[in-house]
Amino acid sequence: MKLLKQITFIILMTTVSYTVCAQEQGYMTPSPELAKLVDAPLIPTSKLSANGNWLALLQRNRVLTLEELGQPEQALAGIKFNPQTFMRTSSRQYSSIEFKHVATGALIKVTGLPKGKIKSPSWSADSRYLAFILEQENSATLWAYDIEQRNLKQLTQSTLNGVVTSTPYQWLPDSTAIIANIAINHGKQPSAKDKSSLTPIVQTTSGKKASTRTYQNLLSSPYDIQLFKFYSEGQLIKLNLNASAQQIGNPTYLKHFSVSPDSTNLVVGMMADPFSFQVPYSRFPAVWQVWGMRGYPLFEVARQPLADALPAGFDSVREGPREIQWRDDHGATLIWAEAQDGGDMSVKVDYHDHLYTISSPFKKEPELFAKVERRFSSIEWANNNVAILNEWRFADRSVRSSVFSPRNPEQNRVVFSERSYNDAYKDPGNFVYENSDLGSRVLKLVGGRYLFLTGNGASEKGNIPFLDRFDVKTNTSTRIWQSSEPYYERVRAMLDDEGMRFITVRESRQEQPNFFVRDLQFDTLEQLTKFAHPYPAFKGVVKEQIKYKRDDGVELSGNLYLPTDYDPSKGRIPVLMWAYPLEFKDKAVASQVRESPYQFPYIGYWGPMPYLAKGIAVFDDPTMPIVGAGDTQPNDTFRQQLVASAKAAVDTLVEKGIADPKRIAIAGHSYGAFMVANLLAHSDLFATGIARSGAYNRTLTPFGFQGEPRNFWEAQNVYASMSPFFHAEKINEPMLMIHGEEDPNSGTFPMQSKRMFAAMNGLGGNARLVMLPEEGHGYKARESILHVLWEQEQWLEKYLFPEKEDAVPEDASTDEMIPVATEATVN
Repeated sequence: MKLLKQITFIILMTTVSYTVCAQEQGYMTPSPELAKLVDAPLIPTSKLSANGNWLALLQRNRVLTLEELGQPEQALAGIKFNPQTFMRTSSRQYSSIEFKHVATGALIKVTGLPKGKIKSPSWSADSRYLAFILEQENSATLWAYDIEQRNLKQLTQSTLNGVVTSTPYQWLPDSTAIIANIAINHGKQPSAKDKSSLTPIVQTTSGKKASTRTYQNLLSSPYDIQLFKFYSEGQLIKLNLNASAQQIGNPTYLKHFSVSPDSTNLVVGMMADPFSFQVPYSRFPAVWQVWGMRGYPLFEVARQPLADALPAGFDSVREGPREIQWRDDHGATLIWAEAQDGGDMSVKVDYHDHLYTISSPFKKEPELFAKVERRFSSIEWANNNVAILNEWRFADRSVRSSVFSPRNPEQNRVVFSERSYNDAYKDPGNFVYENSDLGSRVLKLVGGRYLFLTGNGASEKGNIPFLDRFDVKTNTSTRIWQSSEPYYERVRAMLDDEGMRFITVRESRQEQPNFFVRDLQFDTLEQLTKFAHPYPAFKGVVKEQIKYKRDDGVELSGNLYLPTDYDPSKGRIPVLMWAYPLEFKDKAVASQVRESPYQFPYIGYWGPMPYLAKGIAVFDDPTMPIVGAGDTQPNDTFRQQLVASAKAAVDTLVEKGIADPKRIAIAGHSYGAFMVANLLAHSDLFATGIARSGAYNRTLTPFGFQGEPRNFWEAQNVYASMSPFFHAEKINEPMLMIHGEEDPNSGTFPMQSKRMFAAMNGLGGNARLVMLPEEGHGYKARESILHVLWEQEQWLEKYLFPEKEDAVPEDASTDEMIPVATEATVN
């Protein structure tokens, strides 16, 4: 459990020599127009019932309070969870539920629900119930709303265990019951740490290469193992809708469970000793079995060993059975993959994976189902005649999808799509699903030959969403519908078998997103919801998609937003650029446009958009592609390409007469922060930079980062060249760094920002570091977000409007926890 601390706000100022002073300061609030964005409503999350009659609208919580964020938290085996509720702290949550009837527009508001966080909503296959978890201060119980009877029901008094099984319940496909994982140790206290039994922690290398990535929150002692077992132990139950429960098997350290499509069996994955100090729970040893509905083991699929020494490579996998899952189109048939290359994709074999299968009653030996040339990803099932096999390979960033018949999986396999997974223009979209007769989710197949796909429709003109019908007999697609300007409209759900009637979300540059029902047969468009404009103060902001070229010919693009009171006759204005580098293996793919010019301007508090209110133009998401064609890796020339992309963006804005070249700021989050520090170190394009939750020293992630497949010892020059920490002496522009003190993200330990600040401080640089208590990689507390907006506002005012006097911050009351800001400035 965390302790609330009183922390001082420290400012280090340097004139000729460093002078250190300290003052106390609490959380700050930005200008009202920025602060209002924090409470602006989001469009609800939608979940359509299987019969298409009801649309569940779940209002999302945009932010938490600092008190909520400061709830008890444990961090073990790569997981952060609340020890009082046995639920992960990172799972998405909602504040309310409404049901909208698609045909009539009738609205049902769910009332009578106790105060708490709504999580993991799920429709029953018969469309009668919406189940969900209600997490309260000391519990997380299962509830359901009966749409026919219009009543709310609490299904469990016991707390569910969502520590490892992040969604700790699942409907039976026949809708008669729910399988849930109960936290049997809820309400108990774990054993206290016995200091008399303290012992040295000893780890020994195996002599094998173990290219393990950098992880946070791992187990670090025998007591941690004891704690993790205490919190992860659960008991499966079969819960009938009258709230009667039947125990399934014995308590175990469950990592996965799944119900067979015919509702008769379970496949369960259970963690086993030895637990590891080097890798998260997902790589712990595990036993996989098929159980009957009373928990009797029927078949053992695998005993997976500890996976702490996988071969290098993003597509490397553990040996033995993996990806263990049910065939969605059969009653109780299990299928899994086994590597034929020792788990190493660099090994040359004809088929990297074999797929095996076994069916109820699980008495026969498993059979070879199919051979997969690349690395197996998934199978999407329609029926015994039609399925889609998906495979991939990292070396060339390729993905391949093939149509095949599960009756004869090795014969007449037809490639449906093959492309780089970075190639948005060739993305065929995502298949539409429906419920099978059993209640399981399968591909929507009409007439035995037609599948349907929805997608973004990326093109040179921007994203143009679509609905396609795919004929498996001829391997051809027909476009049924496509969004048309000046709207950006995308399909959310089909309501018939012909693709003539469907639900969309529709928006434009001036109109906020809302749900509609589109009928192609009668050429009608009926508005289903009428959400209000989320930020009226920003009405009139217009998005312009700009295309330009880098000096090596790579085509780039970005989205330009101008303040509503922008007047070109008054001259150039400051610009804030916000970006994130991406890696590619093909220049043409790197040049692709991936957004629509007709989308509603999203003025969220997270990125650069709020500062339009301060008279600053925003250039959002200017593409920063890092390309490595052929045998070269993208990062071999990371710095050169990054600077070239930034220069092209700056030159374009200056040539258009918008940007003052002396008043352009660069900003980014995570890998975007890494980009900011590199651009400040290796160019003089920007007046200042804002870097949030970043990593600056790649030697602290020695076994790879982002898409870098080589370890530090294989590419020392690349790691050093890319690390702005190694070049901190070159940063001669002011940089604001912000980081959550509890950042669990692999590679962006809070130490990264602290060490980068220490380097700039020691070298006489101009930097400010803000550490946010209780915050992770992203920031959730309202107080934290308001303070971040204030920090960024003050910083931009200071360095983009140098003619103004430094703003004097308003007095702020001291809170129990306050952000720690450290500043080193050379005058």
